[in-house]
Amino acid sequence: MSKQPHLLVEEGELADVALLPGDPGRVDRIAGQCSETELVAENREYRVVNARYGERELTICSTGIGAPSAAIAAEELAAVGVETLVRVGTCGALQPDIDIGDMVVATGAAKDEGTTSRYESPTVPAVADYEVLSALVETANERDETVRVGGVATDDAYYAETEEYIAAWEAAGLLAVEMEAAALFSLARRKGLRAGAICTVDGNLVAGTQKGETDEGEELPEAARNNVERAITLSLEATRRL
Repeated sequence: MSKQPHLLVEEGELADVALLPGDPGRVDRIAGQCSETELVAENREYRVVNARYGERELTICSTGIGAPSAAIAAEELAAVGVETLVRVGTCGALQPDIDIGDMVVATGAAKDEGTTSRYESPTVPAVADYEVLSALVETANERDETVRVGGVATDDAYYAETEEYIAAWEAAGLLAVEMEAAALFSLARRKGLRAGAICTVDGNLVAGTQKGETDEGEELPEAARNNVERAITLSLEATRRL
């Protein structure tokens, strides 16, 4: 099999479990908690690194922003033998009692994006794999970490998240909105893979706070930056169960 056209990887080069941040820069942040790291490929928004966490071999692959690029990553990772996908990202809270820095483990994702409609009917649910979901929640419980567990919305129009959309998501009881989970969950299900997601809250849309450059020149508020590191640790620890 030739190299995949976007990830530039071949069958047998990657581990069976892949952690998927959106930001290519976060690949190195995850790898910083690992040993035996090796850059496998880098192209456009995709940065692929193999690493070891304890006895667990894993791959870290950035997906860029949004469902289309995440779906490309999922397709090509599946094509070379990856069996489990764990999104490690950020999200905007949709409930007033969720604070910046809180962590959300998604049970499923509303398909408010355009990618999955090219694969299947909108009525087909985009849900996390039970084993991955359980591994994330049980790991959090063991480490006395608090995570919010529930449904999220996946949206692909960041600057078109109107008050009406936000109100509808809030009324539906969705915990947060992000941009990749529905595509990853749907593609994984269709291909017989496992997928899950843990996201750190970087703003609260109900409260009117969205991520943006802080006074310190950082993209994320301090609370979110600190808890991104904790979410990374949780996801890495969870891979021991998968």
